[in-house]
Amino acid sequence: MRDTFGIERVLQPRGAVPVTAWKVDNSKKVLPNEARIKVERVHIELDSFQQICSQCDYDESKVIQRIMDIIDKRGKLHNPFTDSGGMLYGRVEEIGSRLAEQCDYRVGDEYLCLVTLTALPLYIESIEKVDFNYGQLIVKGHAIVFEDTMYFDSHFDEDIRYLLTALQEGGAFYSISRRVEADMSIAILGKDLLTAMLYSGVIRDKLGDRCRLLMVMDDEAYGCIPEEEVKQVLEEYADEVVFVDVRNPVDSYAEVVKTIGQMDMVINCIDKLGAETLSIFMCRNRGTVYFTGLANGYIKAILVAESIRKKIHAVDLDQYSADEISFTVSILKKVRRELNLVDHLYSKYSFRQDLSARTAGIFSQYEVSQVDDFIYASHVTEAMLEELINISKYDCNVIIQGETGVGKEKVMQLIHKNSGRNDKPCIKVNCATIQENLAESEFFGYEAGAFTGAQSSGKKGYFELANNGILFLDEIGTLSLSMQSKLLRVLQENQFYRVGGTKQINVNVRVICANNIPLMRLVETGRFREDLYYRLNICKINVPPLRDRKEDIYVLTKEFLSRYNKKYGVLKEIDENGYAALQSYDWPGNVRELENTVHRIVVSSKENMISGLDIESLLNQNIYEDNILDAKGKFRRDGKIHFDRVMEDQEKKLISYALKKEGTTRKAADSLGITQAKLMRIKKKYQL
Repeated sequence: MRDTFGIERVLQPRGAVPVTAWKVDNSKKVLPNEARIKVERVHIELDSFQQICSQCDYDESKVIQRIMDIIDKRGKLHNPFTDSGGMLYGRVEEIGSRLAEQCDYRVGDEYLCLVTLTALPLYIESIEKVDFNYGQLIVKGHAIVFEDTMYFDSHFDEDIRYLLTALQEGGAFYSISRRVEADMSIAILGKDLLTAMLYSGVIRDKLGDRCRLLMVMDDEAYGCIPEEEVKQVLEEYADEVVFVDVRNPVDSYAEVVKTIGQMDMVINCIDKLGAETLSIFMCRNRGTVYFTGLANGYIKAILVAESIRKKIHAVDLDQYSADEISFTVSILKKVRRELNLVDHLYSKYSFRQDLSARTAGIFSQYEVSQVDDFIYASHVTEAMLEELINISKYDCNVIIQGETGVGKEKVMQLIHKNSGRNDKPCIKVNCATIQENLAESEFFGYEAGAFTGAQSSGKKGYFELANNGILFLDEIGTLSLSMQSKLLRVLQENQFYRVGGTKQINVNVRVICANNIPLMRLVETGRFREDLYYRLNICKINVPPLRDRKEDIYVLTKEFLSRYNKKYGVLKEIDENGYAALQSYDWPGNVRELENTVHRIVVSSKENMISGLDIESLLNQNIYEDNILDAKGKFRRDGKIHFDRVMEDQEKKLISYALKKEGTTRKAADSLGITQAKLMRIKKKYQL
């Protein structure tokens, strides 16, 4: 098969195509059947953009870092948690010899790619700006395109921001235009102002005034723009504009029915839990619900319709067709004035996304999932658990990595439960608590009389106790190099001698180990044997910190709250402002710190309703206690404190914490109540 779409660029796994590959080669060199594009602007698919922004608290520097990290790991912009990418715009920089003979474009030509970025190698040198309103990036970098890569071949006389947004939706525009008919009542569930205006423009272009058009806007779809101004712009095309919270489809439906009643067609543009239910409620029996994206609830909507005995015609997104591009451009020309009105609002009200009680409420609507007793809601956690379940069935050694308190032991327990050794022993060892002079006897056991104080009957070690099962070595990085050498020998040969013994003991043990500091970092600094690392590193599971899976905070808090309510026989609840405070905290101690915080607030709060102020007071106390803990310890040990040294230490910790939590020096300075210049001086002083 001739490679016309990038098979040669696939690195992992071999035999895949670029769109399904985990990693592709994004190097600059151009093969004969390729072209390199100098990328200037990237449009990210909305579900991917929102997931990244949510994960990064809408902090621009964190969003940039997250996107760069995805591209660095995968060689393309392919969000693993939404399985989506986007589109790009740039100029042709170099064309391979074979492709040059067949294509119409030349070096220097503008190039707008119509293929998802999940299928194209992409390298980003720098991201100059994140345009939150349009979900677009101003970048410097390059992309590789192929012989069969579709591209926009018309003149670029439209605003590129509008064009990228419209072409991302292009297949839906063309399909909807063919399906709407005169005298229909039609509702659009708008995901943002620009696409809402485009969809309504498509319908008015086809039917004019021969339909009734309802625009239903989720109240998270227009940021901080006042509703009256949103309504004024949308009424250019819509007969009615209604603002709802799609997370609450029952109340939202009551609001819609009060306004206009059930509809012949509902166009669902929103990928959010609740939107699919609202779409079914709004649609009349035997009406049509059109889903503009592959992710926005098609299957769930079918189930909802069946559960309420409503017959609907559900339609999902078509593939691209030759006619849709020219159709989309024609619509853009006709609605340009209205799109400019939307852009004026975007310019008038600069983007702002606060993690408020309203935002915390969004997290509360994530579906709670559970694997054994591991509760989660985040796509990040889901991906980690899918990898874990897959690894569990292979009888190999595993390294579990993650910060303190993320739940590494819980991950180990899941591996044990889902492995072929689930009915055999699972021996847990905290290596940090073993004295170095006793380590060998603890791991391998000893014979009677092997040393002074030895039991008269001898003793089995951890390896014998775990025979045919699993041995979990927590904090393995704390073992001495001498003990690591002995551990390596057992793993290689599956046999050892007890201390003081002469009889060889054979064992069959699966070793799972965990460490707070990545073991490779310890290898690089000479604190961990490289040969032992590679013996253990058959599979590796990275458990993400809680700050990278914020959707889990709500469901974990609910679980911990229920647990301690039951333990103490109380019925305490946390209000939305309390959940917002929990969401905005950085959680350096991860899940363990979250559980401890919930436990403390249940015990310390005098009221049954725990407020945001209660949570914030406790979290501020946590920060204070963390900063003074070392000082207390030094005083207890030494009986005195070197004041200047302690003050410098606390200053360093406060600056480090603020930088980590806020992400930028300006925000860190604001949070500490000092000037950015002063923070920069302190940062430089301690080389942070």
